[in-house]
Amino acid sequence: MRGAGDDHNVRLSLSENRGKSIDHPAPYRTAEDDRYISRLMLFFAIVYVVEGIGQARVGIIYQPLTYYLKETGWTPVEVTAYFAILNFPWIIKPVFGLVSDFVPLLGYRRKSYLIVSSLCAAAAYAWIARLSEPSEFALLLMLTSYAMATASTLCGALLAENGQSFRLSSTFVSQQWLWFYIAIMASSFLGGALVEHLPALPALQAAAGIAAVAPLAMLLATLFLLSEKKVVVSRLEMRLTFQSIVSSLRSGKLYLVAFFLFLYCFAPGFGTPLYYFMTDELKFSQAYIGILGSIASAGWIAGALIHRWLLRRMNSETLLYLSIVLGTLSAASFLLLSDEVTAAIVNFANGVAMMIATIASLTLAADYCPRRSEGFAFAGLMSVTNLAEICSNTAGAFLYEHLFDGRLGPLIVVSAAATAAAAILVPWLRLRSA
Repeated sequence: MRGAGDDHNVRLSLSENRGKSIDHPAPYRTAEDDRYISRLMLFFAIVYVVEGIGQARVGIIYQPLTYYLKETGWTPVEVTAYFAILNFPWIIKPVFGLVSDFVPLLGYRRKSYLIVSSLCAAAAYAWIARLSEPSEFALLLMLTSYAMATASTLCGALLAENGQSFRLSSTFVSQQWLWFYIAIMASSFLGGALVEHLPALPALQAAAGIAAVAPLAMLLATLFLLSEKKVVVSRLEMRLTFQSIVSSLRSGKLYLVAFFLFLYCFAPGFGTPLYYFMTDELKFSQAYIGILGSIASAGWIAGALIHRWLLRRMNSETLLYLSIVLGTLSAASFLLLSDEVTAAIVNFANGVAMMIATIASLTLAADYCPRRSEGFAFAGLMSVTNLAEICSNTAGAFLYEHLFDGRLGPLIVVSAAATAAAAILVPWLRLRSA
């Protein structure tokens, strides 16, 4: 079985793939190729289930941690800032990709680092389960973020490598995020139940204990499903990798894609203000807020299935325009939020729209990563989107608290308008001529 980074005599060059999000079987795909792809699809599923459970900003610990901070007197801006700090490893993902591309660990560019990440995440969450103060477990939460960000970077490199080779980028993106949100749906439901039935601190500690077990599944998947050829560090290999990284840094098209992704992903977010609004104004129970998270995740899952069944052959430009229309409508729909029924409807619709947007943006990123520097380039583009998300959430919380005086409606209008404005940027990419 050949490794994830091996060259193959039928693989298409990057120039043949650019701008094409349509997934077609690669020419002359062998039975061995099909088995490799099947194992990789299962590997992606397991790793992204672990990501969905283990990421502090979205996983099982998110609601218990947010509720615990709120109960101890933290404001929306303070809570958002706390999570923004945890997002820092997601901004510097290119560093993890650069190390992985340049410095194989025990002969592997991806596999060994995934094993280390799994062990670090499991140990950190197990330790958090024994602590009680935000200041005590802040560094450990940061360690889990580094571990999850590293794993995500490596999976992104595998996606870019194999997505270009087999012309399956959007299929791999859909597979990853489908299972990511299956895990988040379960995590949201369980996290809400923990907050509803336990005091704030025990709920947080129980969530950390559950999160400590999940990375062990990623460890086993890496050991038994990921096939990767050992590489020997040589001057030639390092020179070729360095040349590819320099080429990516000089690529005007790559910078244009990065600029587009930042503006595409930036719209003042209202996640934390929405949580406060549902808790304080609508008087939703913590259990139901957890259920709403599950409903939103179900929307993401539905979006992945819609893409797989109906949109997979749609070109990049059309898919981007569709995602912007759906994103604008779904953001504006939160103006209708008034009770538990409307909350369920708008959260589900928003999940569908966000999944289509995620597939559109990540496929665009994956198809423009230069060979031999996939880890660095894809991580760099994802860091741009993560930075945009941090700016979005921080700006949204600031506007909610200081400009709109705790009123959610104006913030929703601004967010929807910013999403719609992204349509102006799509022609810049010249996807039809790519």
